[in-house]
Amino acid sequence: MTSKTPAYLETKNHYEILDGLRGVAAIIVVIFHVLETYSGTRFKQIINHGYLAVDFFFLLSGFVVAYAYDDRWGKMTQWDFYKRRLIRLQPMVIMGSIIGAIFFYTQGGALWPLINQTQVWHMLLVMLVGFTMLPLPISMDIRGWQEMHPLNGPAWSLFFEYVANILYALVFRRFSKKVLGVFVVIFAAMLVRYLVWGPTGDVIGGWSINAEQLNIGFTRLLYPFFAGILLCRMGKLIHVKNAFTVCSLLLIVVFFIPRIGDEHTLWMNGLYESFSIILVFPLIVALGAGGHITGGFAKKACKFLGDISYPIYITHYALIYTYTAWVSDDKIPMDYGMQIGALLVIAAVAIAWVCLKFYDEPVREWLRKRYLVKKA
Repeated sequence: MTSKTPAYLETKNHYEILDGLRGVAAIIVVIFHVLETYSGTRFKQIINHGYLAVDFFFLLSGFVVAYAYDDRWGKMTQWDFYKRRLIRLQPMVIMGSIIGAIFFYTQGGALWPLINQTQVWHMLLVMLVGFTMLPLPISMDIRGWQEMHPLNGPAWSLFFEYVANILYALVFRRFSKKVLGVFVVIFAAMLVRYLVWGPTGDVIGGWSINAEQLNIGFTRLLYPFFAGILLCRMGKLIHVKNAFTVCSLLLIVVFFIPRIGDEHTLWMNGLYESFSIILVFPLIVALGAGGHITGGFAKKACKFLGDISYPIYITHYALIYTYTAWVSDDKIPMDYGMQIGALLVIAAVAIAWVCLKFYDEPVREWLRKRYLVKKA
C-alpha cells in the first residue's frame, strides 16, 4: 500500500521584511505607471526612477532563489527545481494574460489604432501564447508598442526571470563564491558601460524582441539577479532597528529622485542608476534580510504586501493601458485624472488580492499536491 507524504523539500521561513519591501516596490510601480501617463519624456517623469523597481525585483529574486535552493541540490533534480518555479510563477502569468485580454478592446482609439483592427482570433492567439511566457516577435504586435507580451506588458520581466532561473540551474549554482564574484563584477561593468556610455543614460527598456531591447533586458537582468545570489551566499547581513521603515524610505528616495542631468549629460543619470543598482539595492536587501519584525501589525502588513506583490505586478497593467488610452484620447486634465488614478491603484490592489485568494493560492496548492508530493 502506498501513501502520499509531504514533499521532501519543506518550505523555508520567509524573510518577512523582504516580502514587505517587494510589496512596497510593486505598489510604487503601479503609482509610477499611473503618473507616467502625465509625464512628458524620460527626462520629465513624476516618480522619475520608478522603473528601477524591476532591477530591485531581479536582485530580490536572486537572493531568494539562492536562499531557497542553494543547499538543496543534493535532494532535487533540475526538473524538480523547474517545477517549483513554474508552480510559483506560472498561474499568475496565465491570469495576467487573461485579464489583459478582457480589457483589450476597451483600449482602442487614437493612441492605439491597431487594437480596433485586431480580430478576436488574433487577440486570443496572443493570449494563449502569453500563457506560455514565450515572447512574441514584433511582427505579431497587436497594440503598437512592440511588446513581447502586448496584452500584459510587465510580463517581459518575467520572461527574463525565467531565463535567469534556467541559467542558475544549468550553470551558476555550480560556481564557488569567488567564480560567481568574478561574473558579478563583469555584469556590473556591463551595466555601468551601458548606463554611462550608452545611448539613453538609463535602463528603461527590455520589452521587445529585437537586438537593442534584448541587450537592455539582459544588461538589466544579469548583475542584479546574480548579485542577489552572491549576497545570499556571503551572508553579510546588516542588523538595524526599524529595518522595514529604513529600507522602505531608502527605496522611496531612490525611486523618487528626479532625473539627473539632461539630454546633453546622459552620463550623470547613468552614474546615479549604476550607484543605485550596484550598491544601494544590495544594501537595502542586506538591511532587510538582517532585520526583524516584532509588532503584530507590522508582521501582518509585511505579509499582506508580500502576498500581493507578485499578483499586483503581473495583473495591474491592463488597467494602466485602459487608463492611458482614456487620458490620451479624451485629453483628461491631470487634477481629474489623478482622482481616477487613485481609484485605479485601489482597484489594482483589490484585483490582486482576489486573484491571490480565489485563484493563485488554490491552484498552486493543487499543483503542489499533484506534482511535488512524493509517494512513499
